[in-house]
Amino acid sequence: MEAKNPDITEQDMHFMELAAKIAEENIDRGGGPFGAVVVRNGEVVATGANSVTLTNDPTAHAEVNAIREACRKEGSFSLAGCRVYSSCEPCPMCLSALYWAGVDRIYYGNTQDDADAINFSDKFIYRELDKPKAERAIPCVCVKNAYTIKAFEKWAAKTDKVAY
Repeated sequence: MEAKNPDITEQDMHFMELAAKIAEENIDRGGGPFGAVVVRNGEVVATGANSVTLTNDPTAHAEVNAIREACRKEGSFSLAGCRVYSSCEPCPMCLSALYWAGVDRIYYGNTQDDADAINFSDKFIYRELDKPKAERAIPCVCVKNAYTIKAFEKWAAKTDKVAY
């Protein structure tokens, strides 16, 4: 793998190659062609591979699996200070999870277009997010009532909550 951006270090290339190797080896195990590596201070915290079909879990993308393992190992829901190396540009779900985890930077190899070329397209999700909620392929209907807001009111009043 050859770095094209001068801000990408040899160490970055090493971790990207590791993510790519995980993705390639995962195919032989029956998983999807995606791998991810979580790194803190130049050390691997956790790795993950796509196991959607292996575990019958549509959320078991490489990045999500790596986040789960890293958080377990770190004993925290925050991965602030970590970098993630993914063999492919994260899908909307994984990107959201990486934001929620608070990682510092995301490096990726293949692009959305590369994934689309092998029938792993997430373009429809981006298009759906731009539509009015009621007009999406899966309509989203707000049902506000006196019961749904109670948990939010309780949370707002809680003085010893752990914010995230």
